[in-house]
Amino acid sequence: MSLVRLIYVSSASHPLSDAELDEILASAARHNKPANLTGMLLYSDGSFMQVLEGETENVDAIYAKICQDRRHHSIVRLCTDPIDERDFATWSMGFKRLTASDAAANPQFAPLFVNGFDAERIGAKDGVALQILKEFSQRG
Repeated sequence: MSLVRLIYVSSASHPLSDAELDEILASAARHNKPANLTGMLLYSDGSFMQVLEGETENVDAIYAKICQDRRHHSIVRLCTDPIDERDFATWSMGFKRLTASDAAANPQFAPLFVNGFDAERIGAKDGVALQILKEFSQRG
């Protein structure tokens, strides 16, 4: 059993209400738990960043479903890396909506998410996507 971590960013197809975000989260938990997947989802200004952790086959299967989801587009896979242990092991899917106060409290990351996640800039900085996800998973 080999574990991997996959991180991607995408853009919402339309502005999402709290109810729609809640449904996305509930759906993720429903699908991730039986597949023994863990992760974190961030939402900022109409875009997503998500990390999935689990066995390669399960991560690939869920990611394929995510790529077919019409609630978002412009999906950019930032990385898929083998891992020895999970960083988000306690969540079938953690979630945080990033706000202006999050940007003010994290000036080192703010330019990468304040106007939606900037896949090109995030991907150009090795490991920064994981740093962002870990930072906001700890802040709740």
